[in-house]
Amino acid sequence: MTSQIVESEDEFEEFSEMQQQNKPRAQPSVDEAFDLDDLLPIIGEFGKYQKLLVFGICLPACIPCGFCAFNQLFMADTPDDYWCRVPELLQMDLEQRKYLAIPKELENDKLEYSKCYTYGVNWTQLLDSIEYSDESSLILEPNSSWPLVKCSQGWEYNTTNVWSSIVIDFDLVCDRDIYPTIGLAALNSGGPVGVYLFGLLNDRAGRRLSYFACLATLLAGSLMTSLSTDFWTWAGSRVIVGLTIPAVYQIPFIISLELVGEKYRSFVTVMTCTFYTSGIMLLSLVTYLERDWVRLSYYTSLPFYFYFLYIFIMPESPRWLLMRGRLEEALRILERMARVNGKQFPEVVHSKLEAQIQRDKLRNQKKKVANVGLLDLCRTPNMRLKTILITLSWFANETVYLGLSYYGPSLGTNQYVSFFLSAVVEIPSYLCCWYFMDTWGRRWPLSLSMILGGVACVITVMLPDDAIDETLILFLISKALLSASFLIIYPFAGELYPTQVRGIGIGASSYIGGLGLIVIPFVTYLGKENLKLPLVIMGFVSMLGGLTGLRLPETLHYRLPQTIEEGEEFGKDWQLKDCFQCKPQPDVHSPPASYENLDVLGGSSTNASDVELELKDSRRQGQLPRINERTPLDISDSNSGSAGRQHRASMKRLVRQMSVMDTQRSHDGTMQLTHWI
Repeated sequence: MTSQIVESEDEFEEFSEMQQQNKPRAQPSVDEAFDLDDLLPIIGEFGKYQKLLVFGICLPACIPCGFCAFNQLFMADTPDDYWCRVPELLQMDLEQRKYLAIPKELENDKLEYSKCYTYGVNWTQLLDSIEYSDESSLILEPNSSWPLVKCSQGWEYNTTNVWSSIVIDFDLVCDRDIYPTIGLAALNSGGPVGVYLFGLLNDRAGRRLSYFACLATLLAGSLMTSLSTDFWTWAGSRVIVGLTIPAVYQIPFIISLELVGEKYRSFVTVMTCTFYTSGIMLLSLVTYLERDWVRLSYYTSLPFYFYFLYIFIMPESPRWLLMRGRLEEALRILERMARVNGKQFPEVVHSKLEAQIQRDKLRNQKKKVANVGLLDLCRTPNMRLKTILITLSWFANETVYLGLSYYGPSLGTNQYVSFFLSAVVEIPSYLCCWYFMDTWGRRWPLSLSMILGGVACVITVMLPDDAIDETLILFLISKALLSASFLIIYPFAGELYPTQVRGIGIGASSYIGGLGLIVIPFVTYLGKENLKLPLVIMGFVSMLGGLTGLRLPETLHYRLPQTIEEGEEFGKDWQLKDCFQCKPQPDVHSPPASYENLDVLGGSSTNASDVELELKDSRRQGQLPRINERTPLDISDSNSGSAGRQHRASMKRLVRQMSVMDTQRSHDGTMQLTHWI
């Protein structure tokens, strides 16, 4: 069936009549699929139904991800001061027992009580042998000849600022002070596994079931976190929580994208990022008000049990239902969408969808799809180079972004304010990024934001140690820039990978990028010895990722590759001077890519026949390779009105094939999960 974007039921009927009158020419092909993007302009691309769904269900459903990904930072607060616990001396005054049992060592150019050592003497025997003066005061003095031993009976903590954390409850200090970092690595190690498992469930059982299964797993892991009585149980619970991150964020994101029109998907993407960031801002307030780590775990998970009420109102994705052949269920959702949006649902769609499902079954039985794999990305030199550069840039971007998010509470004079500010600066960066991506392209905004963000991190090493506020300001600048680049990397990578291997390419790059999330907690751990060292390391990694991005070809205003062969040719003629082309100009022969402007292709100001002739000429010159074997341009001039509509529909489909802001898709067009937070 030749795909159409029509504007009313009459056009559907007119198109059906044209098919009946021209059966030899307009016979449906089993390879052509009916796309819901053809129907959404009729029943509403972003009407009342989608707005209620997106703002009432899907966007709030993103908040648990930020809560449960970062509450761990405040569960592992370390008190400012601690010392070895000596049970035999607990009846003494605090200062007296510290004076007697804790040796002093030089720290920051002054003598401080040791945090990890005590005198190794038999205190019971020593106390039995001491003498008291007439005032009953203890006359025992510490002796420098006493041996020093590591703390073996726990620690005492100064709980003035931090009175509850896993560090206090599980004694995660001194030789065990790396354990909270191991906990962060455990959280991040679950992500790639969870994306794979919930991705399978998402494709086989549907979006609704996979979301609520993911939410149940998240809440079960959070409950296990609250009930943990030792570190390894707690770390195991964080792995369970990590299984759902970022899947619990991406599934409602995918539901939103599959139900809104293509022109609104970039808006939904930015709004999703904004809600996610708003959740992190709200988390900073919760952690400030609640300092007990067990109650904090409850408060950042128990409210989300109410999300199970969404099971009564959250719809299944019609795309997934149609892919599974569940026509009646898909039609009920689409008809309800049209009714709520105040639109008339075309009756002819029912028969078209029935025919489409039958053709899909026939195609699955008869057609063998050529398998492509990861190795196909590396067989030819240009695709291999682009794959390596995309992956390096993704690794640097994702690693540094999360590293800065983790490191925020360590800077400034108040960790809660610093964490809040590190989230606030993301929102304007998203809005600015949205504009610059459409104006200046993808490559320069990505590379420049990563390079400048890295520079802001590196120059902190030039500041004196007491320049606390200045260091925080540079950190916030870097975080804002990395947040902007983090929004660009996903669509940019999707535009560079050919359609044929887009899912494989994005999946591979994002998984390798996810490996950096396991490593980055150990980089931030270095800040215990030198506060600026992690910033310098992350700064150089960010600059390296930004420089690699400059070698990638620009995609804005270019026709994007569909096959591996086209992907090899795309950007093959790259030259050094291309790096200095900051603002690509629109090319009438190269339709826009992600944020498409369909007015150029089908607007009222453009004569359809003129565009048709221009497209024919472009095809002869090899500027627009043929997508399908037959196009509406081959229809006779006697049906010029219908041909014009077919031409506009074909051109819109061409643009839609090049749009990847709607996340990666499988071969049947359904959207999939990837490891992208």
